[in-house]
Amino acid sequence: MKQVINGGATAPDVSLAGRPARTRVGHVRGWLLAALCASLGACAIVPGDRAYSLRDEKSSVKLPVRTSDAAEPVPENVAIKPITAELIIEQLKAAAPQRPTATNGNLTANAGKSANAVQATPDYKIGPGDILSIIVWDHPELTTPAGQYRSADQAGTVVTEDGTIYYPYVGALQVAGKTTRQVRDLLASRLSKFIEKVQLDVRMAAFRSKRVYVVGEVIKPGLQEVTDIPMTVLEAVNRAGGFGPEADHSRVLLTRKGTTYRVDIQAMYEAGATEQNALLEPGDILNVQDRSFNKIFVLGEVAKPGSLIMSKKRSTLAEALADAGYIAQDRSNPKWIYVMRGESDVPELFHLDGSSPDSMLLADRFTLQPRDIVYVDTADVVRWNRVVTNILPTAQTLFQLSGAKYPLFNGRQ
Repeated sequence: MKQVINGGATAPDVSLAGRPARTRVGHVRGWLLAALCASLGACAIVPGDRAYSLRDEKSSVKLPVRTSDAAEPVPENVAIKPITAELIIEQLKAAAPQRPTATNGNLTANAGKSANAVQATPDYKIGPGDILSIIVWDHPELTTPAGQYRSADQAGTVVTEDGTIYYPYVGALQVAGKTTRQVRDLLASRLSKFIEKVQLDVRMAAFRSKRVYVVGEVIKPGLQEVTDIPMTVLEAVNRAGGFGPEADHSRVLLTRKGTTYRVDIQAMYEAGATEQNALLEPGDILNVQDRSFNKIFVLGEVAKPGSLIMSKKRSTLAEALADAGYIAQDRSNPKWIYVMRGESDVPELFHLDGSSPDSMLLADRFTLQPRDIVYVDTADVVRWNRVVTNILPTAQTLFQLSGAKYPLFNGRQ
């Protein structure tokens, strides 16, 4: 189109439609690049370009925190703590006096008693299915009425389902819930009417009424009979063949009457916490957990990112980095190494400056806990190269489309 100037003179239209093709292509490219830059500045459309937001040691991150006033977690700001010698000393002091107690789901054998206190051993209570061996001196017809060549459990007296036994001259006698000593006194009192100066003894021939269940990471899982010898957690595990190769000695779950407790056998081995060796009761279920809970996660710019299983819950930050192949020298920024811990009521975030000479000494003294997350940040130049790599295919596509020709329209674009 043309415009009329000064009553008849014409001039070319300065609109974009009247400009040459190259001019139009340049304007389109400019608008596209401006829109792309605005998008990059407005939001994180490129993966990983916001990872540097944690690089402020004084910054805080909003995480769910369980407070004393609220039963449910509430969002609170959690500060990032630098890993220093002072922090490690504080953690060592806090961990030194700690020993597993009855709190936090742990079960103790001597609740409220000292470790040196003598635990009273309860007497075995007779129950249905048990077999008693009753010996009356100078009266073999009462001792082995079925024959003298039969074994004790075959010739013994079986406790019936209603908890009674039948004995000559005495008849039915309720014995369930009583000890062998009580049954002996009761039989002596009844037989004294028929035998002068009666002398008898009552022993357990077979224990069949009470059981505990041992399952999980043991060599021989199954039922364990409760005898007159008190059975503790460690005794039950030993009867089951001992711990399996994947067993977690610190996570033995004891379920009793609908309540589950955690027993830490490793603390008994290493710290002398004998109160963890709890006495078992009939019907208890002992479940030895595997080591899958004791995992730590090493992510970010390391040679082999992934999860690692802690050996007996002992691992340091230096060991975790070494097991993951250490940090990638060509991609990582060792100045920014993070440890994220979220198992407690108040999650914690720690930062290690790996570029300092003493950083690995600090990392070797910094003890990790199960479910910790170790993250190694990316170097700035690597992050920029990744951004360019994501943008380059789009830029090449736009360039090719802007330079295309359309023969059907006489080469016009």
